[in-house]
Amino acid sequence: MINIKENERLSIMNHSCAHLLAQAVKHLYPNALFWVGPVIEEGFYYDIDLGDKTLTEDDLPAIEKEMKKCSKDNKRIVRHEISKNEALREFSNDPYKVDLISRMDEEDTVISCYSQGDFTDLCRGPHVESTKELKYFKLLKVSGAYWKGDSKNKMLQRIYGVCFENQEDLDNRLKEIEEAKQRDHRKIGKELNLFMSHDLVGKGMPLWLPNGAIIRKQLENYIYEKEQKLGYQHVYTPCVGTVDLYKTSGHWAHYKENMFPSMKVDDEEFVLRPMNCPHHMLVYANKLHSYRDLPIRIGEFATDFRYEASGAVKGLERVRCMCQNDAHLFVRPDQIGDEFKKVVKLILDVYQDFGIKNYTFRLSLRDPEDKEKYFDDDDMWNEAEEKLRNVLNEFGCEYHEAIGEAAFYGPKLDVEVKPAVGPEVTLSTCQLDFLLPRKFELSYIDNEGNRQVPVVLHRAIFGTFDRFTAFIIEETKGAFPLWLSPVQLNIIPVNNTYHLEYSEEILNILKDRGYRVELDNREEKLGYKMRESVMKKIPYSLVIGQKEVDNRTVSYRKYGCEETITLTINEFVELIDKELTDRK
Repeated sequence: MINIKENERLSIMNHSCAHLLAQAVKHLYPNALFWVGPVIEEGFYYDIDLGDKTLTEDDLPAIEKEMKKCSKDNKRIVRHEISKNEALREFSNDPYKVDLISRMDEEDTVISCYSQGDFTDLCRGPHVESTKELKYFKLLKVSGAYWKGDSKNKMLQRIYGVCFENQEDLDNRLKEIEEAKQRDHRKIGKELNLFMSHDLVGKGMPLWLPNGAIIRKQLENYIYEKEQKLGYQHVYTPCVGTVDLYKTSGHWAHYKENMFPSMKVDDEEFVLRPMNCPHHMLVYANKLHSYRDLPIRIGEFATDFRYEASGAVKGLERVRCMCQNDAHLFVRPDQIGDEFKKVVKLILDVYQDFGIKNYTFRLSLRDPEDKEKYFDDDDMWNEAEEKLRNVLNEFGCEYHEAIGEAAFYGPKLDVEVKPAVGPEVTLSTCQLDFLLPRKFELSYIDNEGNRQVPVVLHRAIFGTFDRFTAFIIEETKGAFPLWLSPVQLNIIPVNNTYHLEYSEEILNILKDRGYRVELDNREEKLGYKMRESVMKKIPYSLVIGQKEVDNRTVSYRKYGCEETITLTINEFVELIDKELTDRK
């Protein structure tokens, strides 16, 4: 999908089309007031105050029609510059524009405007030469948006659209948008009963339904087994901590705005935890460690809470309550390279298992020209950055270096994955930390009997189970591999009178092997039950008729295939066992 914001020609066209939208809206709703209309990756939008009028999708065709009329008028789009005082007079009837102008710094600021026929708008530009150049556009949706993104302000109406140079490109984008709708994990999650939300629980607080809980549990089992083999020790820690805990870690000073408000209980003040590292620091500090004990790898499937703006929350992808696949590795400085290598290998192994191929590594490093804002240890920084670079080169990973984007306490690796739809998302991360162990006065005894401070690697392979599940739903369109599928097998007797008893026998055999299997014994026609099995995207549908009863066999149809295959029960069990073992 083309990133319109990064394409110079399309960016200019889409910003011009935002003005065309505003002109059309002004014709249809003369009292309309306008905030801003920027270009975004997917096209453009404009935030508009229409007073008591609430737009719906049904209103968009009429606005489009008026936009086409304005386009055919072929009005030149003309730039002109005015002073701040002149701008305040010209836009005096629009408080949103007055707010923009008033916040400009100098009294003699020159402000640029663009006019097209009877419509003038504030804008830096540039724009196309004439409205006639804007022929191939589409309004996509309308939603609410708080003025300045602040929930305390008035709710405006945001109209989204997109504009291209020709009809073919526009049609292709509309197909991509339709594909994105079909893949949207919120839509699929509702259809397959994976998760839900409810206003009584709160925005960004998803409820995992039984089917979704099975998927999440399978993901937990999968990564737990891998981490166990690598020597991780899993713990459970509380979902809250005292404010003093986060003052010690430094999060209270630097991250407070992203945390939920504190709660006073008796003589203590608690906060819902936004991350797990402070708890894990204390787990490490629980006893004295020798240099021989390191590395110590502490993992946890931990529920965290972060305050996200209500307009930003989205299904499982962006939530306020999340479960992280988190771990903290406590290492000696000489072990940084080896442990980082193991983390990268784990990431690559997981991505191979899930068929994730479209990703890049982002290595955030210190700015050598501006060292003041970073933890002060040149040797540590230089050695650590070189080790991280060497590991990525050794694996042949495609990566780019982001100079100056390291945290103040250490370099960081992010894995940016291109999903089936939408912009890149960060799934896996690994962060070196020289500072937090010092804040918690962590130490180990070296081979000469002296206390030394360990280095910590913060890492998350899935990121959060929530976001990773959203990613997998959209990648598979809800057609999960056998090992992840909530229901793996569906047994459908052709006729309950003659075939139900044998179907129940097969059900018990398969259940005893631990398969997630259902028996559809409703008095419905075979075709109806098969279609419903397909709609539920169940990997295997087993049809049991008289032939299967007589020969003690099963006939199955795999999801997405038209062919029906007949096997003995033992042969079928071997087939399923192999597919589950492969976990592909």
